[in-house]
Amino acid sequence: MNSAPRIGVFGLLGSGNLGNDGSLEAVLGHLRSAHPDAVVDALCGGPERVAARYGIPATRLHWNRAEYRTASRAGAVAAKGLGKAVDAFRTAAWVRRHDVVIVPGMGVLEATLPLRPWGFPYALFLLCASGRLFGTKVALAGVGAGPIGNRLTRALIRRSARLAAYRSYRDARSRDALREMGVDTTGDAVHPDLAFALPAPPAGPPTGTVCVGVMDFHGSDDDRARAEQIHRRYLDGVTRFVRALVEDGRPVRLLTGDACDGHVVTAILDAVDSPLVTAAETASLADLMKETAAADSVVATRYHNLICALKTGTPTLALSYADKSDALLDLMGLGAYVHPAREVDADRLLVQFRELERHSAELRATLAERNQVVSRQLAAQLAALSAALFPATHSLPAPAL
Repeated sequence: MNSAPRIGVFGLLGSGNLGNDGSLEAVLGHLRSAHPDAVVDALCGGPERVAARYGIPATRLHWNRAEYRTASRAGAVAAKGLGKAVDAFRTAAWVRRHDVVIVPGMGVLEATLPLRPWGFPYALFLLCASGRLFGTKVALAGVGAGPIGNRLTRALIRRSARLAAYRSYRDARSRDALREMGVDTTGDAVHPDLAFALPAPPAGPPTGTVCVGVMDFHGSDDDRARAEQIHRRYLDGVTRFVRALVEDGRPVRLLTGDACDGHVVTAILDAVDSPLVTAAETASLADLMKETAAADSVVATRYHNLICALKTGTPTLALSYADKSDALLDLMGLGAYVHPAREVDADRLLVQFRELERHSAELRATLAERNQVVSRQLAAQLAALSAALFPATHSLPAPAL
C-alpha cells in the first residue's frame, strides 16, 4: 500500500443514536492522529448528518429509504425485496474501493433491541462477505455481542463475524457470547468502549440535580410478544421515581440517547408536571457529558448515557436492559448499583439511589482511578488496531487519551 490508505467506516451512523455517533467520533479522532494521510468516507444510515458533522463523504447504507419502516402494502414489500438485491451490489462496489473498512463500536453482534434479520444483520453480512471477496480488511472494532434467539439473525451474525479480518469487543461478555455462537475468538481483544476515548468536561460544583436518562424501551428482540407490557412497566416505574425525587425537592434533568426517546420524556413531563423537571437538548455525547458532569448523580438506561456519566466521574446507577450495562458498571467499580429495566420498582430504585448518594465521595474517587486505567487500556488498543490493519509506513503511535 504505497498510496494513502483508503478507509471506510460502516454502520447505523448519523441516524439519531448518539452512542453510535460517539463511537464513530472516537475512531475518526484516532485515524486523524495516527493516519493523517488516510482518505476516509462512510456507508451509513444518515449520510447527510455524518458528512455535515464529521466532514467526510458519506453514502446511504440502504437504497430503499423506507428500509426500517414496516411494509404492509404490496408495493412497499416489493420495494424492500428489490432493495436487498440492489444493496448487495452497492455494498460490494463501495467495499471494493477501500483498503480497510472499520465498523466502529456499536452493538452490531447483539439483539438487545428489536431487529429483523433482513435489516442490519443482512447489511453487515454483505459488508463482511464483500470484504472477503475483494480482499478488503473488515474490522469489527470494539463491538458489542450477545445471545441471539432468532435462528436466521444468529446465522447472519455468526457468518459475518467469521468473515471479518479483525474483531475486538467492548467487554468480555461480548466475546463469550460470540464464542458460544461457534466463532473462534482466540486472539480477539477486549477493551473498554470506544466512547471512553472522547474528552470529558470537568465536573461542576454540587447543584443537587439528578440526571435521569430515559429510553423508548420495549425489551429485546425476543420480547416482541410482551413489548407493550414491558414498556408500560418501565415508563410507570421511571415516572414514579422522578416524582419521588421532586417530592424531595430535587431538580431532575431528563436525558435521551436516540431520537426515538422523545415521547418518553414528554410522557414523564406531563405526568409529573413540575418546574423541577426539565429536559436536556443533546446532539452528541459531548452534550451528554456536559449534563452529567453538572449533576450530583445519574440514573440512566441507555448504555452510552451510562458511559457519559461514568466518564465524567459522576456516581451512576444503571437501569440495566442487557449484560453490557452490568459489565460496564462492574468495570468502573459500581457493580452494586444496577436495577432491572424490565422490572422497574420505584420504591426499591429509590433505596438504591439513596445508597448511591450516601457513598458519593468514595464512588467519585473510584471512578477517577478507573478512568485513568481505562484511558491507558484504550490507547493501547487503538495502537493495536492500527498495527493489525495498516503497514508500518502508515502507523504512528496512538495519541495519549
